Amino acid sequence: MNIWLPLLCIVALAMFNVPIWLALLGGALPYFLILQPTLPVQIAVQRVVAVTETSSYLAIPFFITAGAIMNYAGISSRLLDLADGLVGHLTGGLGHVNILLSVLMGGVSGSAAADASMEAKILVPEMLKRGYDEEFSAAITIASSLITPIIPPGMGLIVFSFATQISVGRMFAAGYVPGLLCMVFMMIYVYIVSKKHGYKGSRDKMASPRELLHLLRQAFWAMLIPFGILLGLRGGMFTATEAGAICAWYSLFIGVVIYKEIKWSHIWTILKESVLGTATVMILICAAGALSYFMTYERVPQALAETMLSMNLTKVSFILMTNVILLIIGMFMEGGPAQIILGPLLMPIAIQLGIDPIQFGIMFVFNLGIGNMSPPFGIVLYQVSGLMGLKFTKVAKACMPFIAIMLLVLAIIAFCPKLILFLPNLLYGA
Repeated sequence: MNIWLPLLCIVALAMFNVPIWLALLGGALPYFLILQPTLPVQIAVQRVVAVTETSSYLAIPFFITAGAIMNYAGISSRLLDLADGLVGHLTGGLGHVNILLSVLMGGVSGSAAADASMEAKILVPEMLKRGYDEEFSAAITIASSLITPIIPPGMGLIVFSFATQISVGRMFAAGYVPGLLCMVFMMIYVYIVSKKHGYKGSRDKMASPRELLHLLRQAFWAMLIPFGILLGLRGGMFTATEAGAICAWYSLFIGVVIYKEIKWSHIWTILKESVLGTATVMILICAAGALSYFMTYERVPQALAETMLSMNLTKVSFILMTNVILLIIGMFMEGGPAQIILGPLLMPIAIQLGIDPIQFGIMFVFNLGIGNMSPPFGIVLYQVSGLMGLKFTKVAKACMPFIAIMLLVLAIIAFCPKLILFLPNLLYGA
């Protein structure tokens, strides 16, 4: 197979910090120009363009636009007030608020980077005022933000679903259980640490029923988004692409009409963020289109499947090997490119071994998310460290217990499929 030169080019370019989309194209070109000169180079261009003609990918700009609108719609402040009313009275109250806010934000933004940035700017300063350790506050923010992409409509769930041609609705439904498990385990750890260091709650007692009702009423319109998407997909009322469009228009409606916080001056900024966000994702998908063509032409998926099956791998050994590979890759590569490149390669093998594709998809997306907070190149780790002006090594050390928690949840996803598949099977049938 003529794949080693392109792969070496990709690795070499990535080592020189060339943007990953450019590295993918740089790896594909030698194949068409040198290894297969009989193939017209126009095919590479066609494969790059052809990916954008897939109507399914229209969901990506719609959901990105919805997320950009939500940043200016006053949603985060209302969800923050609700989270504080529910758990702010507990020992380590602001730590719990931080975690719960990420779960609530997951249903409306789906972006770990956006969630971490928002909490680092709004919530962490208040934590520091109340005596919380800087590194501990940063670690909570980083770890909790990684719950966001696994809660619908997480962008990782959407990209992986389209890359591997599996049900977006089922992936959305399967994301809730691991997200809630992360929340519970993280809150237990935060409670133990807060008890030890004397971190008190942000309020004396839980909000009264009347106050909670008021907070719920304020956040009600925002909280309709994830449930509306899930129920709409389940009921066949709209496709994933249409769900993205509805989500964007609905977000604009509540930002302008209900909360009255989006002004005309925000529209240009929202559109600019949407275009940049869409371009960032789509250029990766386009570059991966050329790469996947030559891999398919060289029968790489079939050869990989034959090799792994000839090793007499069991379901358990394949899951373990895949998780180790993904954990290593996640430390060096963003989740999006890894999902687009590796997802279609590994999914057929998983199915042949009897692994449910939805379980495998959740495991895949969640595993790569752990890489976002893992040294040496965790993106969210660098982002929050930079925003707070803290040493990367100290924040990385504070993140280790949270990484252990996420590895525990990863093990549950990998080896307790009935728990993960309970909700999608309930909604869609086994």
